[in-house]
Amino acid sequence: MDSQTSQSSQAPQPPQSPHTFQVDLRGLVDLLSHHLYSSPKVYLRELLQNAVDAITARRAEQPGAPATVRLYAEGGALRVEDSGVGLTESDVHSLLATIGRSSKRNDGLESARSDFLGQFGIGLLACFVVAERIRVVSRSARTPDAAPVEWTATDDGSYTVRTLPHEARTEPGTTVHLVARAGAGEWLSKVRVRSLARDFGSLLPYDVRVGDEVITDLPAPWDRAHPSPATRRVALARHCHNLFGFTPLDSIDLDVPLAGIRGVAYVLPTAVSPAQRASHRVHLKGMLLTERAEQLLPDWAFFVRCVLDTDSLRPTASRESLYEDETLAAVREALGERIRSWLTGLAAGDPERLAAFLSVHYLGVKSLARHDKEMLRTMLPWLPFETTDGRLSLEEFAQRHPVVHFTRTVEEYRQVAPIASAQGVGVINGGYTYDSELIEALPSVRPGTVVSELDADTVTAHLDAVDPAEELALSAFLAAARATLDPLGCDVALRAFHPLSVPALHLDDRAARHEQARAEAEEQADDLWAGILGSLHGSAPRARLVLNHLNPLIRRISSLSDPELIGTATESLYGQALLMAQRPLRPADSALLNRAFIGLLEWATHTDPGKDDRR
Repeated sequence: MDSQTSQSSQAPQPPQSPHTFQVDLRGLVDLLSHHLYSSPKVYLRELLQNAVDAITARRAEQPGAPATVRLYAEGGALRVEDSGVGLTESDVHSLLATIGRSSKRNDGLESARSDFLGQFGIGLLACFVVAERIRVVSRSARTPDAAPVEWTATDDGSYTVRTLPHEARTEPGTTVHLVARAGAGEWLSKVRVRSLARDFGSLLPYDVRVGDEVITDLPAPWDRAHPSPATRRVALARHCHNLFGFTPLDSIDLDVPLAGIRGVAYVLPTAVSPAQRASHRVHLKGMLLTERAEQLLPDWAFFVRCVLDTDSLRPTASRESLYEDETLAAVREALGERIRSWLTGLAAGDPERLAAFLSVHYLGVKSLARHDKEMLRTMLPWLPFETTDGRLSLEEFAQRHPVVHFTRTVEEYRQVAPIASAQGVGVINGGYTYDSELIEALPSVRPGTVVSELDADTVTAHLDAVDPAEELALSAFLAAARATLDPLGCDVALRAFHPLSVPALHLDDRAARHEQARAEAEEQADDLWAGILGSLHGSAPRARLVLNHLNPLIRRISSLSDPELIGTATESLYGQALLMAQRPLRPADSALLNRAFIGLLEWATHTDPGKDDRR
């Protein structure tokens, strides 16, 4: 019995009959309108695309066939006629009624697929976003004897097919009739249809019209002949203003024949943030694919907006953006090279235009030069930097100074710039975006150049030492000053330097600030964290307050004998030096400033019997 049961369980099962997917057309239309397409306006692009593909298919077999697309909008209805390849009754059943199948895959045309715009077979389905009923009348060019066929579909998912008398359509081609759904009539108005047709189809290679109005406008603006480069530049500037709403600083031809790309990049007239994503217009074989292509150019080229036509890039399913693949990566690199060549050309032959460009977009060029040594070498005489000698290029600065000193932060530069300049030490402010990286890369493109980060020790070393005898005579004053600032993690040094008007200079570096932050955190932490932070204590340099022995105020303060008054004066000098350096104040620094201010007021207003005041 057990054996029989085992054999029975291993007996082959009868094959199950396959099932087909059931598609809720209304649900699919909702999916298209709310998730796949960004706007209902794409319905017109799909109609134009189907018409252009049908003409392309017919011309592949009949090169002399007419190539016309006509759109007629009136009373909440739209009619689109094309002179394309047309359909037979069997084509209608297999193509129009099957979601996901494209006519481009049939009749041996797969090998010529690159000639077509559409590749996903969604086709007329997108029209249900604005229409409640679609009616298609078509006659095949491949089977001239076949009767015209009519396909009518509604948004509930049903359709009918019937043949028509031969006189219903005498010439090959297709006519699509749309009837607007409730609330969508405006999308089928003549004004809207004309606007959308011009937007999507102005560069199509065939004769496209809305009524009697010609929509196509060829050749493309960047391919038109002009009497001179100046007139071409004016014409392209006008095109940019009409398309993007601004008048460009310049235009850059984007011609990449191997990638089938022709177009133009327009240089923005105002500065923009490098983090801002640039949007570009891309046409695919003349049909506008997207107005918001963000990945078309390298990130550093954020200072241009471009419009181009391509036959090689691959669209996504919605045909509203580009598919990220190796082809797009190669095109991005090639377009970046075109922009780079334009910059190099300006540097070599048109310095005035280059200067005008850099006055607005130097940040973009600096971003490029970080990763491109040739570009850095080319731009050395042009890229502006803030220095103690004024606004100069790296080339000019390196010619003036044997050592190129720089600071990594704006705060550090503000601390040392006045003093370094007075001592004849040149310093570049490397605190702005990309500047430190470019300064450090300078020796790689300018051999023999010495680059050094300026720190507190370097600045102090360039200040004149005070005579040892004079410093020894002030030892009591210096000891009191050091005791006052020691809790703040700051040392005191005495030097002689210019300008005489600066009584004290606050110097620190990143290591000193790190140690200061560690010490503050240790004071506020519990025992466990205090122990951990304490173990991190190292021999990092401390901040220092450098007193100017040449300054008359410092000379008077150093002659004081009252330790309390010396402490108040030292705190005041410390606070004033922080403010001069434009450094952010810690709570302890703010408290010190308040205490020193009040202490000075008390000292200034205190009187002894028999004296008017103490001064």
